[in-house]
Order: sequence, then C-alpha cells, then structure tokens
Amino acid sequence: MKEQQDFGNMQGPIEANNGEIIALLECENCGIASCSKDRHHDGATMIKSKSTQQTQAGTAGGGADANKSSSKQKCSEDECDIIGELIGKYGKWQFYMTFLLSLFQVPNTFHISSPVFQAAHKNYWCQRPAELNQTPVELWRNISQSEDNCHQINYKWNEISSDQISSDFRPPSNSSQIACKSWEYDWNDNLGNTWTSEWDLVCEKEYLKNVAEMFFLLGVATGGIISGYLSDKFGRKTMLFNSAFLQTIFGIALYFADSFEIYLALRTLLGLVSVSVTYAGLILAIEYVDGKWRTIAGMYNLFPLPISYMMISGIAYLTQDYKVLQLCIGLPGIFLCFLWFVVPESPRWLLCKGRISEVKEVIKTAARINKRELPHNIEKLLKPPDDDEANEGFTDLFRSRYLRLITICFLCIWFTMNLVYYGLILNMNTFGGNVYLNSALAGLVEMPAIAIAMYIIGRVGKKWLFCATLFSTGVACLCAAISEGNDDILWLKITFVMIGKFTISAGNTIMPVYTAELYPTAIRNAGVGACNVAAGLALILTPYLEMLNKIEKHLLMTLLTAWTIFGGIVVIFLPESRKHTPAVSTDAEEERN
Repeated sequence: MKEQQDFGNMQGPIEANNGEIIALLECENCGIASCSKDRHHDGATMIKSKSTQQTQAGTAGGGADANKSSSKQKCSEDECDIIGELIGKYGKWQFYMTFLLSLFQVPNTFHISSPVFQAAHKNYWCQRPAELNQTPVELWRNISQSEDNCHQINYKWNEISSDQISSDFRPPSNSSQIACKSWEYDWNDNLGNTWTSEWDLVCEKEYLKNVAEMFFLLGVATGGIISGYLSDKFGRKTMLFNSAFLQTIFGIALYFADSFEIYLALRTLLGLVSVSVTYAGLILAIEYVDGKWRTIAGMYNLFPLPISYMMISGIAYLTQDYKVLQLCIGLPGIFLCFLWFVVPESPRWLLCKGRISEVKEVIKTAARINKRELPHNIEKLLKPPDDDEANEGFTDLFRSRYLRLITICFLCIWFTMNLVYYGLILNMNTFGGNVYLNSALAGLVEMPAIAIAMYIIGRVGKKWLFCATLFSTGVACLCAAISEGNDDILWLKITFVMIGKFTISAGNTIMPVYTAELYPTAIRNAGVGACNVAAGLALILTPYLEMLNKIEKHLLMTLLTAWTIFGGIVVIFLPESRKHTPAVSTDAEEERN
C-alpha cells in the first residue's frame, strides 16, 4: 500500500495558545482519536469495500476465514469505518466544520504570543524628584550616578531646583548609594504601557516577567497532559466549548487584574484551558473526516497560527497598551462560543459511547449537506463497539530495543523542537529592530513553511527531510549568532532569524506525523503523551532564554544552534517512516525492527 494511505492511521499536529505541539492519534480499530480504555471496536462495525465483499462471496469453505481476516485488515488500513462510508471522507460539511474549528486557534495564538509585546523591555531610570522634572534624563542619570538605573546616590535632591543643575554639578564625594524606590519610563518607544511600567518589574523584580510567562506555559504543559483524558471522557465538543468559555472569561478578566499576583494566577489558568481548546478542537476536526484527510485536516488546522501572529502584531502596534491589547485578544472568544449551536459532537466519539440516536442526527445533517443518500437500515449499521483490550501504558515504551530507541530519540527531539520554535517566537523583542515588524514577518514566513510541508510530507521520506529542517535551522541560528552585536548588519541578523523560523516551522509540522508513524498503533498514544511531557518541560524553560543575552550577547542564538544540531543528529538514529498494522505488535516483531 502506498505511504499516503498509511497517513489515515494517524492524526495531524497541533500547537498550544500557544501553543504546544501535540500529535493526536487515532485508534485504528474504533476510528476515533482517543477511545476510552474500556471501549474499542473489534472491527465488526467496519464496513467492507465492494471489492473485498466480492472476493469473499467468490471464496468457498476453508478460505472464508482467511478472506474475512483479509477484509478486516484492508478495511482498517483504508480507514473505511461506517461513519466515513455514510457521510463521505471529505465533503462540504467537513470543510465547513473544520474551517470553523480552525478559528479556535486564533485566540490561542494571541494568548501565547502576547507577552512578546506585553512584557517587552522598556528603557527606565530612577524617578526624578518633582523639583527636577525639567532636568534632562541623561543629565539626571549622570549627576545621580545611576549607571545601572537601579541605584542612585543618597542626596537631598528636594533642596535644589532644575536651574541649579548643570553638567558640572557634583554631589559630595562621600555620598552613599541607595536603591531607587520608583522609576520613570520612556513613553516614546512605541511600546506604551507594559508589565514593566505597570508593576515596576525592573532591577531585582525583572525576573518576575519570566515567571509570569513560565506560569502560563506551566499551565499549558499541565493541560496538555490531562486534556486528552478529559476530552475522551466528557466529549470533544463539551471539552472544547467549556474550555473556550473559560478561556474567554480568564482572558477578559486579565484586563481588570489590578495586582501582579492576580494576573499571575489568571495567566496560569489561561494556559491550562487554552491547550484544552487546542486539543479538543483538533480531535474534533480530525474525527469529522476520514482516510488520508485526517492528516490533512490536522495540518490545515495550523494555518490560523501564522495569520494570528501577524494580526496580533498589528493590534499591539495600534493599541500600545498591555491592558487594551489583552481586551482585544480576549473578546473574540465570545463569538466563538456561539458556534456551540453550529458545531456538533464527534459522531465517532458518540458511536464509541453507544449514543446511537445522536449519531444518526449528525450523520443525517452531514449527508444532506454532502448530498449523499443514506441506507434505510442505518440503525443496523450503527452498532456500538464491544469492550476490548486496553491501550498500552507508559512502561511499554521501553519494552523492546526498537521502542527504547524511538522513545529516547523522540523525547530529545520534542524537547529540542519546542525549545527552539518557541525560543524564536517568544524572544522576538530581543533580536533588535522593530518588534512589531519582526513578529509579523515570523508569521508570514510560517505560512509557506506549513504549505510546503503539507505538500511534500507524503511524497518523500520524512526522516531526511525532518533532519534537513533541523540542520538548516541550526545553520541559520549560527549565522544570526555571528552577526549579533553589529547594528550595521542588523537586517542580516533578522534575515537569518526568519530563515530559521521558516525551517523550524516546517520541521514542527513534520514532527508529529513522523512520530505517529514510528510508534505501533497500540502504544502510539502513550508514546506521544510521553513526548508531550518533554515538550512541556521545554515550554517552561523558554521564558528564561531571554536572560542569556544579558550574560553574553551571542549566547541565546548559540544555544539554539547547539540544540538544533543536536536534534538533527538524533533524527539520524531513527528509522525511516514505516507502515503500521492494526494488530498489536509483539515484542519479537519489534525487536526485528
């Protein structure tokens, strides 16, 4: 069977709010992304293709069992479950639904990338006394001996006026240094009011900006681990809209937060529910379609990401206030919540749960829009699944040499990919130049990267293509590191950064699909779940990458270079993508691989 047909056995990639990259994988036997442990199709509800039925009809006696097994195998590989046969693998109804679901990626991307502007660094200095408000800033910094903008000499400044201050003014030489208690900020930097100016997050409190973003990403990492279970238990639609409603509430509440502690707590909760929106929305989109369209639907869901990067750059430029920006990116969620009345529950999840009457309603609506005729005996075809064997657990990821190899490699690769991808996105304000333009360009270059990856992912071997994207990113980051610190060639550095963003975005699209192909079906969900843990650790570390430039200006890009080269080397040890069989692989079979 062609490699493209094997794509139907997996689901496409996802990014968390921003997002976290997750591969959402389908159980081949039940046709849904994540069936509950005690419910699996045994293949009896699969509908057989006409050619297979004809073969079975023409076979007698002892060959019947073999043909039945062959039919069941073929059906599973082609992903021809009963839902897809009734409403079609992809039609107008699926297009409308997947398009609407992709819109949920917009507020997710807004929230995960907003700190680029909300936490942007502003120039600051120790506040001048009221009597010296007319004193030029540079002169004030000089006479107060405030080189680090955190300390100044202890002097009775209220006893002199601006007219008495001159460039040759010198306070007593025995004056001691004291810490500044308040600061002034540069309001002509096109950044406006940020976290820094609102809560004086400077000097010894500057690290709190990274803590705020770390808490958000900690919420993303935690939500990524539990959202799959909750989505399977309560339903994709229920999980999606409950999370979207909470996301909207938390997002708008941040506008009214008057203390940094409350803001911190709300950001954590926002990260927790944002990844749940992403996870449930992508599962729902993928379960609406069938066959190879599952992979395409997963990648199609990524297109709003780069568009959202460009949109929030424009909104941030127009508002230049972190509160107004927060309100602007929080309000769109209200409109998305009204899609509850348009978007149905996953018919495959409903069938897995035995809710036949609800499945029929969804199928009738989809068939009508797709202009497909339904059989009269639809109730007989829609049979709930029988109980079957549970999925494998985490410990089974290391039960054979093959599984140990790919698990260790993918843990390293997912950590690397998320560290580099979000390391570039969330540090756009540290690369120099115009932060709004940089962020918009970063979104612009990602669009062709996703499109090209979608086009070639089924036509060439994924191993070497994936490896090439990581090495190319490493070379681009190395060139950016070399050009660091020279303002005359800042444009060249930004160019290399954008090349790195292009290649890492392509690799970010390939990674979940490649991961899905290498794991056997029964253990695939456990494998990707373990990879998400590694990705979550990388996300938590990402906000602190900005501090590397304060240690040494070349250190950030040098570190990203080292990690991408490391990731590319690890990919070399992986096998080329392989086909999966629906049956659980034995230890002996895996050892041979």
